[in-house]
Amino acid sequence: MRAASAAAVKVVAENRAHGGRQLVVEHQSSATGTPMRFAIFLPPQAEGGGKLPVVWYLSGLTCTHANVTEKGEYRAACAEHGLILVAPDTSPRGDGVPNDEAYDFGQGAGFYVDATEAPWAEHFRMWTYVTEELPALVAAEYPADMERQAITGHSMGGHGALTVALRHPNRFRSVSAFAPIVAPGQVPWGEKALGGYLGGDRAAWRRHDAVALIEDGARVGELLVDVGTADDFLDTELKPELLERACAEAGIALTLRRQPGYDHSYYFISTFMADHLRWHAERLAR
Repeated sequence: MRAASAAAVKVVAENRAHGGRQLVVEHQSSATGTPMRFAIFLPPQAEGGGKLPVVWYLSGLTCTHANVTEKGEYRAACAEHGLILVAPDTSPRGDGVPNDEAYDFGQGAGFYVDATEAPWAEHFRMWTYVTEELPALVAAEYPADMERQAITGHSMGGHGALTVALRHPNRFRSVSAFAPIVAPGQVPWGEKALGGYLGGDRAAWRRHDAVALIEDGARVGELLVDVGTADDFLDTELKPELLERACAEAGIALTLRRQPGYDHSYYFISTFMADHLRWHAERLAR
């Protein structure tokens, strides 16, 4: 990190790992109007002076940046392939930020949208944060090659990764997801979140629904998606068959892998993380 950036960001934790640097960074967000934290791993190649490809990881319900940082097991693969990995928080937090008693709404459950409904609209602007503000900050402060970006995520973050990529098809060279919510407009988690943040007009939800975006003409070249066959949410909230059908009808090359016996947890994610990062690295090297 350049010395001139000290006023913009504050490193609140730093650890050496696999020859690289694992940082947790705090900054004041203009999008959310709150302090925000994100984790960023700088592989050993970052010390060579050149720019490196960046992989964005969007986390799921109840998570902060810490879940994948502590349990995702990505650093060895990032060091091997020379990848920067950035993991933002899932919502604004702190005094004055509204919350909900339920785990699937409010703080920890921003759903990667810009809320339009009270009391959420003032701070819950996670779409702007992850698509505009944070990429600009990372590009300014770290050796990230913004011409070589990839995105992935888990569950709610898989929803985020898919929708961000579908709406920015020229930004990302590759997109994958772990157990994503593929059609939030058709499942309880998504109906609650999109209705609460965006209001009752379901037409407005479609811009944050991967299956709906594909139905409406959005395209990416290919997708890699893993789900576990023992995932308790597979049939009620994830419904990967809806993405499978939408991609088949749209001509999108989807690799959908149903992993026998795996659940929704980080045991599942960590098992296949290196495989996803290798897949991204191959496409980022083109």
